[in-house]
Amino acid sequence: MSYQALARRWRPRQFADVVGQESTVTALTAALTQNRVHHAFLFAGTRGVGKTTLARLLAKALNCDRGVSAEPCSKCDACIAVDEGRYIDLIEVDAASRTRVDDTRELLDNVQYAPTMGRFKVYLIDEVHMLSGHSFNALLKTLEEPPPHVKFLLATTDPQKLPPTILSRCLQFNLRALQVIEIVSQMEKILKSEAVEFDVDALNTLARAAAGSMRDGLSLLDQAIAFGSGTVAGGAIRDMLGMIETRQVEQLIRALAEADVAALLDVVEALRERALDYRLVLDDLLVSLHDICLYQIAPNAVDAKALDAGFIAELSELMTPEDVQLFYQIGLLGKADLPLAPDPATGFEMALLRMLLFRPDASNGEEDTSEESETLPVKRSPVRVAPDKKRSQSDSVSKSLNPVEPSVWARLVGDAALEGVSRELAMNLSPQTYESGTLTVGLSSALQHLDKSTRRQEVEKKIGVLLGEEAFALQVVKASHTSDAATPVVVQAKRTEEAKQQAYNKLMQDPVVQDIIDRFDATVVPDSVQTGQKGG
Repeated sequence: MSYQALARRWRPRQFADVVGQESTVTALTAALTQNRVHHAFLFAGTRGVGKTTLARLLAKALNCDRGVSAEPCSKCDACIAVDEGRYIDLIEVDAASRTRVDDTRELLDNVQYAPTMGRFKVYLIDEVHMLSGHSFNALLKTLEEPPPHVKFLLATTDPQKLPPTILSRCLQFNLRALQVIEIVSQMEKILKSEAVEFDVDALNTLARAAAGSMRDGLSLLDQAIAFGSGTVAGGAIRDMLGMIETRQVEQLIRALAEADVAALLDVVEALRERALDYRLVLDDLLVSLHDICLYQIAPNAVDAKALDAGFIAELSELMTPEDVQLFYQIGLLGKADLPLAPDPATGFEMALLRMLLFRPDASNGEEDTSEESETLPVKRSPVRVAPDKKRSQSDSVSKSLNPVEPSVWARLVGDAALEGVSRELAMNLSPQTYESGTLTVGLSSALQHLDKSTRRQEVEKKIGVLLGEEAFALQVVKASHTSDAATPVVVQAKRTEEAKQQAYNKLMQDPVVQDIIDRFDATVVPDSVQTGQKGG
């Protein structure tokens, strides 16, 4: 007898056997129990989470010889035929290979005929999103009002590609990706039944590699049993998947935590000899960093996940939460950069070196005399000195500038890089008094609508930075004489007018211009003279 894959042999035969889709199972069993079964269902979800399985179970429950029930007997001819995939009234269609409208019309031509053996004729259309637009149009009317003996069960991995007219005619169930613990639990059940030796670490590795798909997990389990000659062990699984060993993950993290460059490079060289997939190596490193962070925040959560709490607790003592977060972020960026590196090994090594070189600065401006500072070749003193230098400069600036002076206020507004309405507000404020970090400014009554709290806060923030005043504030009052107000708009207009007058005077003193005026009896129009500069 030929071998049957675990994913097929352990396909659920009852709704109770379905793993991880409790909400969908509850809705379907309730509908069957109450005899309120809709004529069209849509099962959406990623690969290997139970879409086709649930559809077949529903067809089986509808056509069981003992009657419609949420618990089909699995013993009658109809149930056995459905389980074996040979039930004549269950028509399974692969939409990916039958996308044409002619295929759909041929399928629908037989809808009107009564079922051959069972109670219902069930159409199971897999990957329904692959149908063409014309095929969907041909399906619409029948899907909306099918004969009473017909049920449509649609399955898709991409429901966004389905037309709204199809979605509105179906009961939609979104199947979620399975959790690691759910896949591990099912694998344990299967291996115990198959009398295969295993360890939990190996099953956790396989479940994570399955990425939420039970079918993928069982396919990997089949491969693992063959690879391990009838046993499933953690080391063999990691070799099969091209993954790093757990002890090497520990060595990497320990070397990073202790800033031990020599030990880190030794581990990297050992990994290079095994020709591993460095994306998977970074994945393992990121998972361990996540577990360490979780332990630092909520130790009980690590115990609940059945992780190696001793290993994680030891490493969490060596690392600060800031280091863990930084290493995790650098690892994510390094994983994205791997395709751009000269080769994956170089990209992986560079990501680890970044973790060593870029460390959180927790010294708060004091000299770093720890052992780590002696080990690492990077000095961070310039980074800590820069803020103090800027602060001293801003202090001297604040003492030398008096924002009450119209020219100073206009220059501050111009240097503040304000935009939009916030700039319009600042340009129309006239300074009056300045005391204890508060500048009293006037604003024309016609422009009071510009004064909003958010705009004023933006002006205060940017002007405060230029003045070196963290608590700088504006007190806006209504200006009495708008024409005399020394606003930046007025200052800028005066500067422009003065510049134009100077340009006009200079032009009139030019010998060439004077010669033209004398020869042609010409006149220079003052408003036509431009300064050649923007702003003034």
